[in-house]
Amino acid sequence: MRQSAVSGQFYPASKPELINSIEQSFMSRFGPGKLPQNRPQRAGRVMGLVCPHAGYMYSGGAAAQAYSVLAEDGVPDTVVILGPNHYGLGAKVSLDTREVWSTPLGSVQCDEGLGMAILERSDYLKLDSLAHEREHSIEVQLPFLQYLDGNIRITPISIAHLQKMDAMALADDLGSAIAQACAGKNVVIIASSDLSHYENKTTAAAYDSAAIEHIISLDPIGLVDEVYDRDITMCGAIGTAVMLEACKRLGANTARKLIYYSSGDVTGDTDQVVGYAAVAVERW
Repeated sequence: MRQSAVSGQFYPASKPELINSIEQSFMSRFGPGKLPQNRPQRAGRVMGLVCPHAGYMYSGGAAAQAYSVLAEDGVPDTVVILGPNHYGLGAKVSLDTREVWSTPLGSVQCDEGLGMAILERSDYLKLDSLAHEREHSIEVQLPFLQYLDGNIRITPISIAHLQKMDAMALADDLGSAIAQACAGKNVVIIASSDLSHYENKTTAAAYDSAAIEHIISLDPIGLVDEVYDRDITMCGAIGTAVMLEACKRLGANTARKLIYYSSGDVTGDTDQVVGYAAVAVERW
């Protein structure tokens, strides 16, 4: 079992306080303004999401926007979560080997079969739990998913920083592997990512707008190009490119920005902000 690494830091450590924090995120001025209602039978239009991973007081509203859309479409059996490896520990592209992840809301089972099917099809993905040991980018998604459905399963994949050409190659390799493994299954792919870090609000908004334009255009290579060439500090850019490639191969044909704002809109400090966005990648 992987124990929670950041409860009490990025989100509350007690179950009642965590549920309250999640519900406040849905009801906040940046959230959808209502609690989610799960569609009884999954429609299957939502194929992928971009969702931030900062503390809930900062990015919870954007996360709630993404998970509200997921609930309206119907909760999948499994979510593949692609999160950046902020610490550089372990394998560069890592599938966690543990069967269960724990949060204050309980345990989340890993979908071992799906994970191994992706692993078999990728030249980059390795089995390694060390990369996930301290990392928050995947973990902070779990309470929102558990709030929607306590039986949902996950396939957690951590991606460290790569050189530009390796990032492009990974988008094709891992995107293809995920698409092949997920074909015909009830799966959604989540890219966990914040956007620009520690720019002033105006500069961050310009950088982030350029990155979001590539995301909603379903342009994974263009996103990698933009982020690397302009040195945009979007921590989950590679995972987002992988998600876009996988969703396109599975039939996604459109994407929409649900919300964008920055930490400056929350705290009032506009000198050094972090950008947050929620995007839904869909098939219509």
